[in-house]
Amino acid sequence: MVDQKQDDDDKIRKVQQAIELRRARKRRWREKGERSIGQNLALMGSLGWLMVAPILTGVLVGRWLDKTFGQDIMWTAAFIFLGVIIGGVLVWSRIKDEPE
Repeated sequence: MVDQKQDDDDKIRKVQQAIELRRARKRRWREKGERSIGQNLALMGSLGWLMVAPILTGVLVGRWLDKTFGQDIMWTAAFIFLGVIIGGVLVWSRIKDEPE
């Protein structure tokens, strides 16, 4: 019974926080307005480079390791995968920190 009350209180608190966040966003939008097209394009460009740069770095490092150790594409594939993961994390953190 106590756990149910605690869960209900947590849900109510989360809904209240979501409502306050939405109100703050509306207030900020009324004060500042929408971002310009240039700002949106700059954001898209920075997100693209945040994704592409780790992948290209992974390709370069992987190719160098493949040549050094006489492998086919083992290191290249591994570092491309690592680059995709790192790029995804960087893009996610950039979007999360972007004020709306």
